[in-house]
Amino acid sequence: MATLRRVDPRRWKLWSLSLPVLTYIAVVEVAATLVVVATARLTPVEVLSWTWFGMLAIGSVVHLEAARGIERIREIATEGSPYADMKSVWFFAGVLVLPIPLLVALISITFAHAWFRVYGRRALLYRKLFSACTVILACAVGKSVFLAIAPTFLDGPRGLIAVLVSGFLYWLVNYALVVGAIIMTNLDKPRRAAFGHPSDQLIIAASIGLGCGLALIMTSHPWLSPLLLVTVLALHMGLLLPQFRMAARTDAKTGLVDATFWHEVAARELVRARRISSTLGILILDLDHFKQINDTYGHLAGDKVLRVVADTIKSVVRTYDMVGRFGGEEFAVLLPGVTTDEARTTAERIRFEISSLSVAVTDRSGVERRITNFTASIGAAVFPDTAGELSPLLLAADEALYQAKDGGRDRTEIAAI
Repeated sequence: MATLRRVDPRRWKLWSLSLPVLTYIAVVEVAATLVVVATARLTPVEVLSWTWFGMLAIGSVVHLEAARGIERIREIATEGSPYADMKSVWFFAGVLVLPIPLLVALISITFAHAWFRVYGRRALLYRKLFSACTVILACAVGKSVFLAIAPTFLDGPRGLIAVLVSGFLYWLVNYALVVGAIIMTNLDKPRRAAFGHPSDQLIIAASIGLGCGLALIMTSHPWLSPLLLVTVLALHMGLLLPQFRMAARTDAKTGLVDATFWHEVAARELVRARRISSTLGILILDLDHFKQINDTYGHLAGDKVLRVVADTIKSVVRTYDMVGRFGGEEFAVLLPGVTTDEARTTAERIRFEISSLSVAVTDRSGVERRITNFTASIGAAVFPDTAGELSPLLLAADEALYQAKDGGRDRTEIAAI
């Protein structure tokens, strides 16, 4: 029901924007719609184009699936500035080899998949629609210029000029439209923040270059195309995963984000939840009697238990929920868009999975042991029902955790409203 309310146009935060911003968004979306309508019947679609379309659509979906964890964090971290990603690999390849109707279909599939799978249907839908429209316009301009300069893709120096000009205009149109919207909706912030970091534009430039290479291989040696998908994934993970890890300040023992970064993300998610009239759940979890594990089996065994518990929690929650380690045997889980009942259900599911664990460890004497009968106490709080700010929300969840421990442990308590 919460998702349906967000999709319902009558409830969009769009209508809270100023008239100039609404006009700007409407002009961009109407222009994109006119492009779609004007080219739907006038542009012929050959049989080979459908093959290329299928290849690009599958590549885009696989790419997003493989990188969705990283991209979810990057998208949150770039709030208020242009969000540079590598989807342009597929879009610009489409500019070079697809007719505009199939190019629009590729953009639609990619953005729809991203909204459902990467952003968990919690991003502001009108923003994603606007972004899709800016890409459609950018692709239309790039495609038109490319065809005007070099109708044949492999056309020597003329083809190179066509690709360079087309790529530049593709970037410029999309970038200018997005920056314009950011400036108009963030009048209280410095304008330079709306332009983002210059290094982000290198990501787009690299994506355009890879898109050109992909189009070249698709048209000349299509069986080599899967190698480009591997290359895109390798570059994405190799370049952005270290960036993500550095930003996330990963906890070495568990692989979870540390408390500092978890707080930063929680603060951004709270701002987002308030802006889109959504909810935000917080769970604070503590392993019961964890000290006994360290005392009985040693700290190395305790570290392994922490890793297993961390992996278990991540396997239970959604891909876009944030699990962090607060220190010792205490964990925190960020649950965007959940109700109080859903937060309780998630907490109980986590508690059940932890109670089912059986962890093989090596004790102080080097003997293999198996630890079972784990229990956990969990405190939960939900914005806006429990509190309207992050600090009171965390305090309420922490107090609920202590109530769970005082009540006999191995239980979930919901913070009082």
